[in-house]
Amino acid sequence: MGKNKSFDPNKPYNDLPLLPPKLDIETKPVLKKSISANKALAELKGLGQTIPNQAILLNSMLLQEAKASSEIENIVTTNDALYQAFSANIKNIDPATKEVLRYREALWSGFNKLKSKQILSTNLFIEIMQTIKETKAGIRKTPGTTIANGNTGEVIYSPPEGESIIRDKLKNLEDFIHSDNNLDPLVKLALIHYQFEAIHPFTDGNGRTGRIINILFLILHNLLELPILYLSKYIIENKYDYYQLLREVTEKKEWEPWVLFMLDAVEQTAVFTKEKIEEIKKLIDETLITAKNKLPTRVYSKDLIELLFHQPYTKVQFLVDAGVAERKTAAEYLKELKKIGVLKPYKVGKESLYLNVKLYQILSKK
Repeated sequence: MGKNKSFDPNKPYNDLPLLPPKLDIETKPVLKKSISANKALAELKGLGQTIPNQAILLNSMLLQEAKASSEIENIVTTNDALYQAFSANIKNIDPATKEVLRYREALWSGFNKLKSKQILSTNLFIEIMQTIKETKAGIRKTPGTTIANGNTGEVIYSPPEGESIIRDKLKNLEDFIHSDNNLDPLVKLALIHYQFEAIHPFTDGNGRTGRIINILFLILHNLLELPILYLSKYIIENKYDYYQLLREVTEKKEWEPWVLFMLDAVEQTAVFTKEKIEEIKKLIDETLITAKNKLPTRVYSKDLIELLFHQPYTKVQFLVDAGVAERKTAAEYLKELKKIGVLKPYKVGKESLYLNVKLYQILSKK
């Protein structure tokens, strides 16, 4: 493809073409890649259905996705700070960890809204961004928004400007999301992700909102049942290519490399997430056997062991809330689990937390 004559990085790209693109997107390489990406995703979905308690996956995987997606925007926290903040009543949570927890909340809230109403709308996009950024701001109204090269300061992109233009582009995106145009949904996902990034409807939080829309789109199309695909991992590992390929669509209308990149992102992360879930499943089974053999019979229950996998840290209150035991008994249960090496105690502020060390190790592996 040649240079896109209607694009000038220094001028608002109000001529951003509407979807679908006016060229054949499903080339031979794209169709071939979409087959393997769909297969990997179907295997992940199937495996997710075999986990006895879905909360086991949701909390852990959602937090990992939230962490990686935020890292792309240089908002960095540690696994430890994140899991402790999620489990303990910590008053002074650092700003980066807070923002990652809000991303998780935004993804979870979007997932629940989608379950009750099968629509991905501009209003939902706004709500997602507002949750991530803890703001009441809506569609970008201020002029002069540009995206620049972090090293040189050179302007590489100026998104569309003017609220009505932005809303028109988002309406077209909505229509495209819900249209039946015979495109493979994963190919469609690549087009949607590019378009949302190019519209850049908010002053901040666009990247993270766009990555949540990716996951919700897969759920809308029944390609995932739970928001457990860890897609941001691939993007952060291939950050340079990600931004370069986005630029090439804008500057040269080079769609094929971008679509192949996104299909590979889905395939690789589906395989990675599947392997992580298999490891967690195996660890649950091993822990059940260890606990059954080593715990006093009055302590052991399947519910108790499964609860230890809802998130890496647990505490007395979690056992009480789940109806596993009363407070005093719950404290005793956790001490017994510590004795047999399943949990390790930690003091966080005034609270006593217990870490499922092996689960934490699986989740922390890159």
